[in-house]
Amino acid sequence: MNSSRFFTLKEARIGNNCPECYSNDSLELTFKQKLTETRFYKAITDETISEIRCLNCDVQIFPIRWTDEIEQVVNYHKRALKTKSKSTKLKPIAWGLMAFGIIVLIAIILFATGVFL
Repeated sequence: MNSSRFFTLKEARIGNNCPECYSNDSLELTFKQKLTETRFYKAITDETISEIRCLNCDVQIFPIRWTDEIEQVVNYHKRALKTKSKSTKLKPIAWGLMAFGIIVLIAIILFATGVFL
């Protein structure tokens, strides 16, 4: 059940020309941050990605096709980006396993010391 997905942090329309269809004001810049989820925890990582999509010709513009002007706009938005802080949240099953482990450890110590026969 290990899964990783990206959630959207920020979307912005940028006024640069599309390198594919040359339309103006149809590029959408999206920043996403990675969320990892397992059976025991959910974690937000520091990993972020950015992608640009043209809404006119419906094509994703990869970084190799970015012009210098597009790259400057992306860097500007990247500096202003507020990412969510890195965090980990344990799920109830993880808390239950930790509590069970602590109880077993206490029982072993009590049996070893002879307090609990």
